[in-house]
Amino acid sequence: MIDLHAHTTCSDGTDSPRALVNAALSRGISTLAITDHDSTAGWSEAVVALRGDLSLVLGAEISCLTDAGISVHMLGLLFDGSNTQMQVMLEETRDSRIPRMRKMIALLNDAGIAISMEDVEQAKPEGATLGRPHLADALVARGFIKSRDEAFQGLLNNDSQFYVAHLAPTPEVAIRQIRAAGGVAVIAHAFASHRGATLTPSDFAPLVTAGLNAIEVDHRDHSSAERESLRLIARELNLVMTGSSDYHGTGKLNELGECTTDPGEWERLESMANSRRVVRL
Repeated sequence: MIDLHAHTTCSDGTDSPRALVNAALSRGISTLAITDHDSTAGWSEAVVALRGDLSLVLGAEISCLTDAGISVHMLGLLFDGSNTQMQVMLEETRDSRIPRMRKMIALLNDAGIAISMEDVEQAKPEGATLGRPHLADALVARGFIKSRDEAFQGLLNNDSQFYVAHLAPTPEVAIRQIRAAGGVAVIAHAFASHRGATLTPSDFAPLVTAGLNAIEVDHRDHSSAERESLRLIARELNLVMTGSSDYHGTGKLNELGECTTDPGEWERLESMANSRRVVRL
Protein backbone atom coordinates (compact mmCIF):
# COMPACT_ATOMS: atom_id res chain seq x y z
CA MET A 1 0.00 0.00 0.00
CA ILE A 2 1.22 3.47 -0.92
CA ASP A 3 0.14 6.34 1.36
CA LEU A 4 1.52 9.73 0.30
CA HIS A 5 0.19 12.08 3.02
CA ALA A 6 0.77 11.70 6.77
CA HIS A 7 1.59 13.97 9.72
CA THR A 8 3.62 13.73 12.92
CA THR A 9 4.11 15.72 16.11
CA CYS A 10 6.38 18.01 14.09
CA SER A 11 3.16 19.65 12.89
CA ASP A 12 -0.34 18.64 14.01
CA GLY A 13 -0.15 14.85 14.21
CA THR A 14 -0.07 12.92 17.48
CA ASP A 15 2.54 10.28 16.47
CA SER A 16 6.23 11.08 16.60
CA PRO A 17 8.09 10.43 13.33
CA ARG A 18 9.37 7.17 14.81
CA ALA A 19 5.88 6.15 15.91
CA LEU A 20 4.51 6.99 12.46
CA VAL A 21 7.07 4.70 10.83
CA ASN A 22 6.17 1.92 13.27
CA ALA A 23 2.45 2.43 12.63
CA ALA A 24 3.01 2.23 8.88
CA LEU A 25 4.93 -1.03 9.27
CA SER A 26 2.20 -2.53 11.42
CA ARG A 27 -0.48 -1.55 8.88
CA GLY A 28 1.35 -3.13 5.95
CA ILE A 29 2.21 0.17 4.24
CA SER A 30 4.93 -0.31 1.63
CA THR A 31 5.56 3.37 0.77
CA LEU A 32 4.85 6.22 3.18
CA ALA A 33 5.21 9.98 2.77
CA ILE A 34 5.88 12.17 5.81
CA THR A 35 4.30 15.54 5.01
CA ASP A 36 4.20 17.81 8.03
CA HIS A 37 2.78 21.30 7.63
CA ASP A 38 5.43 23.75 6.39
CA SER A 39 8.20 21.71 8.01
CA THR A 40 10.86 19.09 7.34
CA ALA A 41 11.75 18.78 11.03
CA GLY A 42 10.60 15.16 11.26
CA TRP A 43 12.66 13.82 8.39
CA SER A 44 15.79 12.82 10.31
CA GLU A 45 13.96 10.88 13.03
CA ALA A 46 11.81 9.08 10.46
CA VAL A 47 14.86 8.05 8.44
CA VAL A 48 16.66 6.74 11.53
CA ALA A 49 13.54 4.77 12.51
CA LEU A 50 13.16 3.20 9.07
CA ARG A 51 13.30 -0.60 9.00
CA GLY A 52 11.96 -3.57 7.12
CA ASP A 53 10.65 -3.15 3.60
CA LEU A 54 9.10 0.27 4.17
CA SER A 55 10.08 2.98 1.67
CA LEU A 56 10.00 6.55 2.97
CA VAL A 57 9.05 9.57 0.89
CA LEU A 58 10.18 12.83 2.47
CA GLY A 59 8.01 15.88 1.92
CA ALA A 60 5.95 18.70 3.41
CA GLU A 61 2.43 20.06 3.13
CA ILE A 62 2.68 23.73 2.22
CA SER A 63 -0.06 26.14 3.24
CA CYS A 64 -1.00 28.36 0.29
CA LEU A 65 -3.49 31.13 -0.37
CA THR A 66 -4.85 32.10 -3.77
CA ASP A 67 -5.20 35.72 -4.83
CA ALA A 68 -8.92 35.25 -4.21
CA GLY A 69 -8.26 34.21 -0.61
CA ILE A 70 -8.93 30.48 -1.01
CA SER A 71 -6.86 28.18 1.20
CA VAL A 72 -4.98 25.52 -0.77
CA HIS A 73 -2.61 22.87 0.56
CA MET A 74 0.22 21.72 -1.69
CA LEU A 75 2.17 18.54 -1.01
CA GLY A 76 5.82 18.83 -1.96
CA LEU A 77 7.41 15.39 -2.25
CA LEU A 78 10.95 14.26 -3.02
CA PHE A 79 12.45 17.75 -2.99
CA ASP A 80 16.00 18.50 -1.86
CA GLY A 81 15.67 19.34 1.84
CA SER A 82 18.89 21.36 1.75
CA ASN A 83 17.50 23.75 -0.86
CA THR A 84 17.83 27.17 0.79
CA GLN A 85 14.94 28.88 -0.99
CA MET A 86 12.62 26.01 -0.15
CA GLN A 87 13.52 26.20 3.53
CA VAL A 88 13.08 29.99 3.54
CA MET A 89 9.57 29.62 2.11
CA LEU A 90 8.68 27.03 4.76
CA GLU A 91 10.14 29.17 7.56
CA GLU A 92 8.30 32.31 6.46
CA THR A 93 5.02 30.41 6.32
CA ARG A 94 5.61 28.96 9.80
CA ASP A 95 6.44 32.39 11.22
CA SER A 96 3.19 33.88 9.94
CA ARG A 97 1.19 31.35 11.95
CA ILE A 98 1.88 33.08 15.30
CA PRO A 99 0.21 36.46 14.59
CA ARG A 100 -2.60 34.59 12.85
CA MET A 101 -3.21 32.46 15.95
CA ARG A 102 -3.28 35.54 18.18
CA LYS A 103 -5.94 37.12 15.93
CA MET A 104 -8.11 33.99 16.04
CA ILE A 105 -7.82 33.83 19.82
CA ALA A 106 -8.82 37.50 20.06
CA LEU A 107 -11.92 36.86 17.94
CA LEU A 108 -12.88 33.90 20.12
CA ASN A 109 -12.34 35.99 23.25
CA ASP A 110 -14.56 38.74 21.85
CA ALA A 111 -17.30 36.15 21.45
CA GLY A 112 -16.99 35.08 25.08
CA ILE A 113 -14.84 31.99 24.51
CA ALA A 114 -12.06 32.30 27.08
CA ILE A 115 -9.02 30.73 25.47
CA SER A 116 -5.43 32.00 25.54
CA MET A 117 -2.19 31.64 23.62
CA GLU A 118 -0.81 29.85 26.67
CA ASP A 119 -3.62 27.26 26.39
CA VAL A 120 -2.69 26.66 22.76
CA GLU A 121 1.03 26.37 23.54
CA GLN A 122 0.25 23.78 26.22
CA ALA A 123 -1.74 21.77 23.66
CA LYS A 124 1.05 21.94 21.06
CA PRO A 125 3.90 19.42 21.18
CA GLU A 126 7.31 21.01 21.58
CA GLY A 127 8.79 21.92 18.21
CA ALA A 128 5.55 21.39 16.28
CA THR A 129 4.37 23.77 13.57
CA LEU A 130 1.60 25.86 15.14
CA GLY A 131 -1.82 25.38 13.58
CA ARG A 132 -5.56 25.36 14.04
CA PRO A 133 -5.54 21.75 15.32
CA HIS A 134 -3.63 22.94 18.39
CA LEU A 135 -6.24 25.64 18.98
CA ALA A 136 -8.87 22.92 18.59
CA ASP A 137 -7.06 20.77 21.16
CA ALA A 138 -6.95 23.71 23.56
CA LEU A 139 -10.69 24.26 23.10
CA VAL A 140 -11.27 20.57 23.82
CA ALA A 141 -9.11 20.76 26.95
CA ARG A 142 -11.09 23.76 28.17
CA GLY A 143 -14.39 21.97 27.53
CA PHE A 144 -15.71 24.26 24.79
CA ILE A 145 -15.93 21.47 22.21
CA LYS A 146 -15.60 17.67 22.22
CA SER A 147 -13.12 17.00 19.40
CA ARG A 148 -10.95 18.41 16.64
CA ASP A 149 -13.52 17.28 14.08
CA GLU A 150 -16.21 19.32 15.84
CA ALA A 151 -13.92 22.35 15.77
CA PHE A 152 -13.26 22.11 12.05
CA GLN A 153 -16.93 21.61 11.30
CA GLY A 154 -17.82 24.72 13.31
CA LEU A 155 -15.68 27.24 15.17
CA LEU A 156 -12.51 26.77 13.11
CA ASN A 157 -14.00 26.11 9.68
CA ASN A 158 -12.60 28.20 6.83
CA ASP A 159 -15.94 30.00 6.58
CA SER A 160 -16.23 30.66 10.31
CA GLN A 161 -16.27 34.18 11.74
CA PHE A 162 -13.22 33.14 13.78
CA TYR A 163 -11.10 32.04 10.81
CA VAL A 164 -8.09 34.18 9.95
CA ALA A 165 -5.91 33.57 6.91
CA HIS A 166 -2.16 33.75 7.36
CA LEU A 167 0.55 35.00 5.04
CA ALA A 168 1.30 32.22 2.61
CA PRO A 169 2.63 31.73 -0.90
CA THR A 170 0.18 31.37 -3.76
CA PRO A 171 -0.19 27.80 -5.05
CA GLU A 172 1.75 28.78 -8.17
CA VAL A 173 4.68 30.12 -6.14
CA ALA A 174 4.75 26.99 -3.97
CA ILE A 175 4.64 24.70 -7.01
CA ARG A 176 7.46 26.54 -8.74
CA GLN A 177 9.60 26.38 -5.59
CA ILE A 178 8.94 22.66 -5.09
CA ARG A 179 9.93 21.99 -8.69
CA ALA A 180 13.01 24.24 -8.42
CA ALA A 181 14.07 22.16 -5.41
CA GLY A 182 13.82 19.04 -7.54
CA GLY A 183 10.56 17.70 -6.14
CA VAL A 184 7.05 17.02 -7.33
CA ALA A 185 3.91 18.99 -6.46
CA VAL A 186 0.59 17.35 -5.55
CA ILE A 187 -2.46 19.44 -4.71
CA ALA A 188 -4.09 18.02 -1.57
CA HIS A 189 -7.85 17.54 -0.96
CA ALA A 190 -8.62 20.27 -3.50
CA PHE A 191 -12.40 19.74 -3.56
CA ALA A 192 -12.98 19.15 0.17
CA SER A 193 -15.98 21.47 0.17
CA HIS A 194 -16.93 20.94 3.81
CA ARG A 195 -13.71 22.74 4.78
CA GLY A 196 -14.84 25.92 3.04
CA ALA A 197 -14.42 27.54 -0.36
CA THR A 198 -12.50 25.43 -2.89
CA LEU A 199 -10.91 25.82 -6.29
CA THR A 200 -12.99 25.42 -9.44
CA PRO A 201 -12.09 23.19 -12.41
CA SER A 202 -10.88 26.23 -14.36
CA ASP A 203 -8.30 27.00 -11.64
CA PHE A 204 -6.18 23.93 -12.43
CA ALA A 205 -4.76 24.93 -15.82
CA PRO A 206 -2.63 27.77 -14.36
CA LEU A 207 -1.34 25.35 -11.73
CA VAL A 208 -0.27 22.95 -14.48
CA THR A 209 1.51 25.82 -16.22
CA ALA A 210 3.35 26.47 -12.94
CA GLY A 211 4.45 22.81 -12.85
CA LEU A 212 1.77 20.89 -10.93
CA ASN A 213 2.37 17.14 -11.20
CA ALA A 214 -0.57 15.48 -9.50
CA ILE A 215 -3.96 15.72 -7.83
CA GLU A 216 -4.82 13.95 -4.58
CA VAL A 217 -8.10 12.39 -5.74
CA ASP A 218 -8.92 9.72 -3.17
CA HIS A 219 -9.21 11.36 0.24
CA ARG A 220 -11.66 10.96 3.11
CA ASP A 221 -12.88 14.54 2.70
CA HIS A 222 -13.88 14.09 -0.96
CA SER A 223 -17.34 12.83 -1.82
CA SER A 224 -17.78 10.32 -4.66
CA ALA A 225 -18.86 13.14 -6.95
CA GLU A 226 -15.86 15.29 -5.97
CA ARG A 227 -13.49 12.39 -6.63
CA GLU A 228 -14.97 11.80 -10.06
CA SER A 229 -14.67 15.51 -10.91
CA LEU A 230 -11.01 15.44 -9.92
CA ARG A 231 -10.40 12.30 -11.99
CA LEU A 232 -11.84 14.04 -15.03
CA ILE A 233 -9.61 17.08 -14.44
CA ALA A 234 -6.54 14.87 -13.97
CA ARG A 235 -7.21 12.97 -17.19
CA GLU A 236 -7.85 16.14 -19.15
CA LEU A 237 -4.64 17.79 -17.90
CA ASN A 238 -2.53 14.60 -17.88
CA LEU A 239 -1.89 14.80 -14.14
CA VAL A 240 -1.00 11.88 -11.87
CA MET A 241 -3.80 10.77 -9.55
CA THR A 242 -2.93 9.93 -5.95
CA GLY A 243 -4.79 8.67 -2.91
CA SER A 244 -3.74 9.32 0.67
CA SER A 245 -4.93 9.00 4.24
CA ASP A 246 -3.87 12.43 5.54
CA TYR A 247 -3.18 10.56 8.78
CA HIS A 248 -2.85 12.60 11.99
CA GLY A 249 -2.73 9.84 14.61
CA THR A 250 -5.49 10.27 17.17
CA GLY A 251 -5.93 13.89 16.07
CA LYS A 252 -8.34 12.88 13.28
CA LEU A 253 -10.43 9.87 12.34
CA ASN A 254 -8.24 9.20 9.29
CA GLU A 255 -6.52 5.80 9.35
CA LEU A 256 -3.23 4.96 7.63
CA GLY A 257 -3.86 3.30 4.29
CA GLU A 258 -7.56 4.13 4.13
CA CYS A 259 -6.91 5.78 0.76
CA THR A 260 -3.90 4.74 -1.30
CA THR A 261 -2.09 5.47 -4.55
CA ASP A 262 -1.94 3.04 -7.45
CA PRO A 263 1.65 1.72 -7.87
CA GLY A 264 1.68 2.70 -11.54
CA GLU A 265 0.66 6.25 -10.71
CA TRP A 266 3.31 6.44 -8.00
CA GLU A 267 6.00 5.16 -10.38
CA ARG A 268 5.00 7.86 -12.84
CA LEU A 269 5.04 10.56 -10.15
CA GLU A 270 8.40 9.51 -8.70
CA SER A 271 10.00 9.65 -12.14
CA MET A 272 9.10 13.35 -12.37
CA ALA A 273 11.49 14.36 -9.55
CA ASN A 274 14.97 15.37 -10.64
CA SER A 275 16.58 12.66 -8.49
CA ARG A 276 15.62 9.35 -6.92
CA ARG A 277 15.14 10.42 -3.29
CA VAL A 278 12.95 7.65 -1.88
CA VAL A 279 14.67 6.39 1.29
CA ARG A 280 15.08 2.63 1.58
CA LEU A 281 17.25 0.37 3.72
